[in-house]
This record gives sequence, structure tokens and C-alpha cells, in this order.
Amino acid sequence: MQNKFSGILGLAMRAGKVRSGEFASEKSLKSGKSKLILVSEDASENTKKKFRDQCRHRGVPIYEVGTKRELGHWIGREERSSVSIEDAGFSEQMKRILDGGESEWQRKATKI
Repeated sequence: MQNKFSGILGLAMRAGKVRSGEFASEKSLKSGKSKLILVSEDASENTKKKFRDQCRHRGVPIYEVGTKRELGHWIGREERSSVSIEDAGFSEQMKRILDGGESEWQRKATKI
């Protein structure tokens, strides 16, 4: 099901509903545009804590998923430690997969 998830993420990117990288993701989150945050599993603990705290404060779901390399690859970019999804429809589709709609993602994604 990785193809399904990465396909939705790629489609969101092409639709202009993704902000990637720490600075752009944080700006999206602080401006209230972010509907979902994805953080790579190999991001620094400081980065994970920063996004976890900000997401908790703003009520935005956050998941730890994939490596920096995988996250970047899925959006057609170089390595990325964080991604912000700015569309409710795309974020709902991704959350369904990440919350266990697909057994493979139950092992790969962690809600943080």
C-alpha cells in the first residue's frame, strides 16, 4: 500500500497543497494552513519535538513516517525531514491509510 500513500502524497504535491522542509512546514503550521504534518523517522529528536508540540497546540495531526530520503522521493524532491499537507481531502485520505486502513502502514507509521 506504499504506492497508494505515495501516490496521494505525489498528487497533493502536484496540486500545490504540500509544503516541504522544516521552515516551510513550520510556516504552514503557524499560519493555520496545515491539515496534517508528516515527519521523517530519521529527523532529529529536536525537530520531532518542535513539530509535536506545535501540532498539539494547534490541533493538527502529526505522523512519523518513512525516512528523509523516502519522504523527499515521494514528493519528487531531495531529502525532507518534514512535510505539511494543506488540503483537508488529501490529509483525510492519508490519515485513513496511516491510521490502519492498510496493515503495512500500521507498522511503518506512528502517530506522534
